[in-house]
Amino acid sequence: MTFLVFLALSGIESFANEPTNVILILADDLGWSDTTLFGKTKLYETPNLERLAARGMKFNRAYSNSPLCSPTRASILTGQSVARHGSTAPNHHLAKVVLQPSVLPNGPPNNKALMTQTVTRLSTTYPTLGKLVKKAGYRTAHFGKWHLGAEPYSPLQHGFEVDIPHHPGPGPAGSFVAPWKFKNFKEKFPGEHLEDRMANEAVKWIKSVKVEPFFMNYWQFSVHAPFDAKADLVERYRKKIKNKIAPNSLQRSPTYAAMVHSLDDAIGKLLDAVDNAGIADRTAFVFISDNGGNMYNEVDDTTPTSNAPLRGGKATIFEGGIRVPCIVAWPKITSPKSVSNEIIQTSDLYPTILNRLNIQIPVEHPVDGIDISPALIGKPLNREAIFTYFPHSPPVPDWLPPAVSVHQGEWKLIRLFHQGKARAHRHLLFNLKNDIGEKIELSKQHPEKVAAMDLLIEKHLTKTKAVVPIPNPRFDEAKYQPEKEGVPRIRNPKKRTNKGSRKIQKPKIKKSSKS
Repeated sequence: MTFLVFLALSGIESFANEPTNVILILADDLGWSDTTLFGKTKLYETPNLERLAARGMKFNRAYSNSPLCSPTRASILTGQSVARHGSTAPNHHLAKVVLQPSVLPNGPPNNKALMTQTVTRLSTTYPTLGKLVKKAGYRTAHFGKWHLGAEPYSPLQHGFEVDIPHHPGPGPAGSFVAPWKFKNFKEKFPGEHLEDRMANEAVKWIKSVKVEPFFMNYWQFSVHAPFDAKADLVERYRKKIKNKIAPNSLQRSPTYAAMVHSLDDAIGKLLDAVDNAGIADRTAFVFISDNGGNMYNEVDDTTPTSNAPLRGGKATIFEGGIRVPCIVAWPKITSPKSVSNEIIQTSDLYPTILNRLNIQIPVEHPVDGIDISPALIGKPLNREAIFTYFPHSPPVPDWLPPAVSVHQGEWKLIRLFHQGKARAHRHLLFNLKNDIGEKIELSKQHPEKVAAMDLLIEKHLTKTKAVVPIPNPRFDEAKYQPEKEGVPRIRNPKKRTNKGSRKIQKPKIKKSSKS
């Protein structure tokens, strides 16, 4: 079926003679509860995201492909599942180049499964989103974080004509507030804020190419560590917390709130630039985050944020680690202020954007995401399930052994690799409609549901030729402590000094945590 016929059958009018610009905004570590879009915060202020949502469609059930950044980014650019492309952890700034995943040769004796070795670069053999839109005649640019490999695996080798600041690291170099430590990117004045500068550079580029069709990756550094922000904004939110936020609120970091504010300001600058250039009627915006909010670092004597009512956060496949904010505003397609409850995933952006732009996906390139165009006009998606593959076990709150999950309708099943009796898989089953916080585990009550959904997982892993964890030959039953799953691994608990404080447990992760 050709794309134009598909559009006609879907009730979507074609505007093939008028190319659409695309601005793909990817936030870093911004959780589902970190914006005002879903009514879950009383602290953060995101008026420009509200402004963007007013132009198009807000997705209530959008998911990242991974609870960590680099795997999700690879899925966006390839349309593939993490299980297929093999980038399963954010090691892409490290020196070792690994282009094929493998099972680690050994593991700790307290774990029943051997984890996998992640790919550490996005191979230039992929027909990435940047390459395909550039080949189709679009001007292309990448601004902000990449974290999929330095030269020769940078944005410049993946179809982007411009890459600013051309930085391969997991986060800002040194600070959000100048002076920075980027190799070839210096501040223009003392105290310049990185997100402001990124937005200004992007606006300048939009002005230079506005008469030509363009595709822009605006991949924000915010709100990843290091945790620092404009002093005036920190003070503003410090006063707000003191005067308006309940002492027992789990979102109470003024620094993090100020970082969210700067993230939102940058989006406002992009909206203004498109409006001022007179190209709003032919410029699509896609906004999404690479994973859930950070709940294991420490800032202002508290955690950066809380994903409540979702369970967990970044680096776990509970909902708080993978359910993310998402907005699509596509001229002549999405209705203003529309809302969708369809389940979508970041890998869906690849086929959706390319099909919307009438760009052919190479037939030899397998794609796991689906075109969500029907959802953009309020129709249901014809999809069986989505999968989140995470064969690692970072020591964060709500941690799990190596796992993979499947979402099907209101149900979610997590398979814990080889964690059951006789090295069989163990499962966690949740009904998200009734239990969004994943507090009630239902696998024993619904064994038939577990079997059916686990079969979907097995088919997905087989189809994607995934390298999966295997039983650990060094496993020692005496050191196995499954009761500690999800219990934060404590190191030097620190008492908060804020009024109304409580003790927090600090996991074994450095403050410059990579992702």
